[in-house]
Amino acid sequence: MTLDKLARMMNKQFGRVDKRFDLVDKDNRDLRKDFDGLKKDFNDLHTAVDAYAKKADAYFQEMVMLSKKVDRQERWIQLIAEKVGVKLEY
Repeated sequence: MTLDKLARMMNKQFGRVDKRFDLVDKDNRDLRKDFDGLKKDFNDLHTAVDAYAKKADAYFQEMVMLSKKVDRQERWIQLIAEKVGVKLEY
């Protein structure tokens, strides 16, 4: 085998290897794009859940305050009813 023939054979083989590396590189770029898209979707979902949790927390705090206000008003009504001699039935 001549040196020239060996060089052509090696160039051909290296060309095949280069093509395989190019395919792997393209696959990695595609995976990176997919990962970046998923990361953005996850961040958007996380932001939405966080916003909902804040709204739910505010709502539940408001319900607790409203419940205490209703309890206080019921006590007042009971006291007024006792003072004026009205018997309240539940």
